[in-house]
Amino acid sequence: MPKTYNEAATATAQSYYNSSDADNFYFTIWGGEDIHIGLYRSGHDQIGDASRRTVQRMADLASLSPDSKVLDLGAGYGGALRYLVSTYRCSAVALNLSEVENDRDRQKNREAGLNDRIQVVDASFEDVPYDDNTFDLIWSQDAFLHSGQRELVLKEAARVLKPGGQLIFTDPMRADDCPPEVLGPILARLQLEDLAAPGFYRETLAKLGFDEVRFEDHTEQLANHYQRVHDETVARDAELSGVVSRDYIERMKTGLQHWVAGGRNGHLVWGIFVFKKRA
Repeated sequence: MPKTYNEAATATAQSYYNSSDADNFYFTIWGGEDIHIGLYRSGHDQIGDASRRTVQRMADLASLSPDSKVLDLGAGYGGALRYLVSTYRCSAVALNLSEVENDRDRQKNREAGLNDRIQVVDASFEDVPYDDNTFDLIWSQDAFLHSGQRELVLKEAARVLKPGGQLIFTDPMRADDCPPEVLGPILARLQLEDLAAPGFYRETLAKLGFDEVRFEDHTEQLANHYQRVHDETVARDAELSGVVSRDYIERMKTGLQHWVAGGRNGHLVWGIFVFKKRA
């Protein structure tokens, strides 16, 4: 049977992040720790430094202790959890769809001496392989957009999070008043019908028993980030050409400019959401 649009989105994300082109691009441009939008102080900030600043800001908003158990949904290379575990001495699970990224994550954890405190799991966040009420904090950075079943993802997050626990995440979102068709080039590349809007997260999570604690709007950083990645891609073309195909590099440049335009035109929203599950 042919895949549904929702299944196609998941398959596209897995195939994409498992590809050598994507893996080598992100590992090279971000430095092998994080794959998400950064908080920039200037247009010349290193991408890795700005991305780590996002992790640190999110951690400032979290309630963490050595007893905390954290689940990262869509963990990428796992840099955020290495930071959290090193800083707060908590334990963590990195759940991610890409086996290629997970292999790099495990290697990084071994090198950092953290593999006993971080478990890396090959799985989809539409079907989290843990019991109800397992985690104190659920964390995610710029990953939910890849799901064609975001309501199911949030239901799974609600299921495995303990009462009183926190859900902290970022996600590139469509502005509430932006029609999906305006984002056609972005959606086509991701094999998605739509991006979530802030209103979707607020309404869905309220129904699932969450209270919104805060939303820090950093929308300007979305355009800053994708422009910075575009500029770095151009500047490091020769280096990338040794490990990434020419077709991928050119398509990436075009795709990044779509994200920059969407951010600058007010069609996209990005920031840090903090929710608390009702006790």
